[in-house]
Amino acid sequence: MAKFIDAHPMGKLSAEILHKLQHAPKDEFGVVHSDILYNKEDDKLYCVLEAPDEEAVRKHHAAAGIEIDWLQKVESTRN
Repeated sequence: MAKFIDAHPMGKLSAEILHKLQHAPKDEFGVVHSDILYNKEDDKLYCVLEAPDEEAVRKHHAAAGIEIDWLQKVESTRN
């Protein structure tokens, strides 16, 4: 699967919710979180995701009512 990183406001998402998302199974769009980075003070959230394609990532966020500020396909040095 391809890897993606995106950014969007943290909004009402708490650290507890983010921890649960980090360990959630693959969703109906085939998306799974590899890592979630956030800065509550600046209201910024960065998701590192594995997904079949960019459209799956967009659908994943839209289903949660989250509008993505930016999305980029990336590669990782991790296996």
